[in-house]
Amino acid sequence: MRRLLLCLLLAVMPVGAVHAAGASGSYMSANVDPFDKESLQRGASYFVNYCMACHEANMMRYNRIGRDLDISEDMVQEYLIFTPDTEVHDTMTNAMSNADAEDWFGAPAPDLTLYARAHGADRLFTFLNSFYRDSSQPWGVNNLVVSGVSMPHVLEHLQGLPEPVHEERNGEVVVTGLEVPDDAAGILSAAEYRAMTRDLTNFLDYVAEPVKAERQRLGVRVIIFLLVFFGIAYLLKREYWKDVH
Repeated sequence: MRRLLLCLLLAVMPVGAVHAAGASGSYMSANVDPFDKESLQRGASYFVNYCMACHEANMMRYNRIGRDLDISEDMVQEYLIFTPDTEVHDTMTNAMSNADAEDWFGAPAPDLTLYARAHGADRLFTFLNSFYRDSSQPWGVNNLVVSGVSMPHVLEHLQGLPEPVHEERNGEVVVTGLEVPDDAAGILSAAEYRAMTRDLTNFLDYVAEPVKAERQRLGVRVIIFLLVFFGIAYLLKREYWKDVH
């Protein structure tokens, strides 16, 4: 009985639900939701507008996104595809070569298809909210999750550029928080920026596992079936063995 209950609990637990703490402490919760199609649609738009200049998701096709997120092929072509030679059945690739990326950023820009599944959606969400000013870095910014990050803060005009809050601990000065000064604020409020990066993270979590919503729907049905079957089997066992016991 205990083994069965343990198996049922493990079956309904989401993959990647637990992550270790990052460099600046526990990761922020992205609260990804594969059933929130409006969030996923917004996230798709943010990805192609702000991320695909450098990154790509070359294991995902545009028409798959359209089918899954209820976006017509005409709208996919108009709002998600910006190169004239790209069709809706193509994968989400960009024109930047690894050589160009290494020249500009010192390292190739990683493909983001499986990034959220490999590193966790919470880590990605925290990364997007952890840039801060650091004049010692080539792009003038650093990140609490990835120290010495080689990419610029591409969402700076939306968030603004946070300043680090320092604190001395055990004789060492560490960054304990971030604050956006009024003179360095972006066009979005803190809540709006948090919502925007949540949508972007939600989309990248979907890209990493497009069948996640269907897997969870099917998982619930399987658990219900197993519970009903267990009840029937238990009643049959009592009926068969009533004369013995």
